[in-house]
Amino acid sequence: MSPHIVAREAGLPIELVKVDFKNRRTADGQDYLDINPKGYVPALELPDGRVLTEGVAIVQYIADQRPDLGLVPPWSSFQRYRVQEALVFVATELHKNFSWLFHRPSEEIRAIVETRLARRLGEAAAMLGSKVHLFGDEFTVADAYLFTILRWAKATKIDLPTVLQSYVDRVASRPAVQAALEAEGILHSTKG
Repeated sequence: MSPHIVAREAGLPIELVKVDFKNRRTADGQDYLDINPKGYVPALELPDGRVLTEGVAIVQYIADQRPDLGLVPPWSSFQRYRVQEALVFVATELHKNFSWLFHRPSEEIRAIVETRLARRLGEAAAMLGSKVHLFGDEFTVADAYLFTILRWAKATKIDLPTVLQSYVDRVASRPAVQAALEAEGILHSTKG
């Protein structure tokens, strides 16, 4: 979802291809493992046929196609490393921990994951503070990824700190985010 949001924020045309993970086939019948041997999404196929995988790499690549928009800070700026730091935090501390909850863990494992997530969500809330987005007024690729993962809270029955719930609702109101959710057939709802 985050690469899709970033592509829409950048105004770049993309062709979405659904993947049926049960049989590892794309909607047009290709074996998905031929596209991405890792077997998971996302994968971005470039016009020249090269394929880029891993969401944090893909969002930076997409953002670099439109540097004028500031979705990722310029190369060699310290702020770019801060955005990369946030992307890695979301990937390793939030994404990976939430992922456990989609596999019906035992109550013991769930309790451990919930404790880890509570701490990491507290850290994410502190990173955000009273800012509109992670890095102030400007929406970045890190916001696209954080939003994507925080949306998993509802499905996994994890309560978000108020500051993060407000953030999710605020990001969800962006036109590019609404368009991505609609295109993927996802209604925005994180409450209840």
